[in-house]
Amino acid sequence: MEIICFGISLIATIIGSIVGVGGGIIIKPVLDAFGFFPVSAVSFMSGCTALAMAIVSLFKQRGNGANLQYRLSTPLAIGSLFGGLIGKELFEFFKKGVYNEAFLGGAQSVCLTLITFLVYIYMCKKSKLKSLKIDSMLICVLIGVFLGTFSSFLGIGGGTSIIAVLFLCFSMNAKEAGKNSLYIIIFSQGSNIIKSIVTDTIPSVNYNVLFIMIFAGVFGAILGSKIVSKITNKEIEKIFRIILIGVIIIDFYNTIKFFTLNN
Repeated sequence: MEIICFGISLIATIIGSIVGVGGGIIIKPVLDAFGFFPVSAVSFMSGCTALAMAIVSLFKQRGNGANLQYRLSTPLAIGSLFGGLIGKELFEFFKKGVYNEAFLGGAQSVCLTLITFLVYIYMCKKSKLKSLKIDSMLICVLIGVFLGTFSSFLGIGGGTSIIAVLFLCFSMNAKEAGKNSLYIIIFSQGSNIIKSIVTDTIPSVNYNVLFIMIFAGVFGAILGSKIVSKITNKEIEKIFRIILIGVIIIDFYNTIKFFTLNN
């Protein structure tokens, strides 16, 4: 089990570091599919791994030519910080309300499937759609709150939605979007994990596996950061679309699995 978790986390965070999706968008559904741990434990471990990956990736990718647009990304990150806290509260609320990990996992899988599918459609039509250049700090904060809320609730560490928003609303290229996404993920996942510690709501997890996953996340970030400096924006977008297809398939499988278990 430890080797499988290490392998999943390593592959996910290499890809996450390249594309800027945090890794959780892959780790969460794949571990849910294996069924090694309860849904709440997977969300927490996925978030911790994504946070470690984002911190190391951002450090390793400094000076790689992609701009970290602090004026836009900082209000987005601040908004995502508060969104992360809101998402954590929502997760705990639903967890207590349904008393059923299978139903909670199914609800998360439905949301992930829908969101990922919409992002895939956008990426396929991206060249034909006009992107915006939002510069209002208030709007950036509100977008950050929205992104941080459902990223934290779903335990995906940021995921595909941040990248799509950075493309659509801020006209960033793939490398810029990836780098700024990692910056935002640090705030949203950091607030989520800190709140779990402070409020003593950390789920029951296998800490040996958690530390293995975090180590894989750090290693994956180092490898991914080396790869991203050698490929083009178009190649990154191609990788992104392939990942989206894979995630949609896994999330759809998980939706059927969890609701079958619930019945």
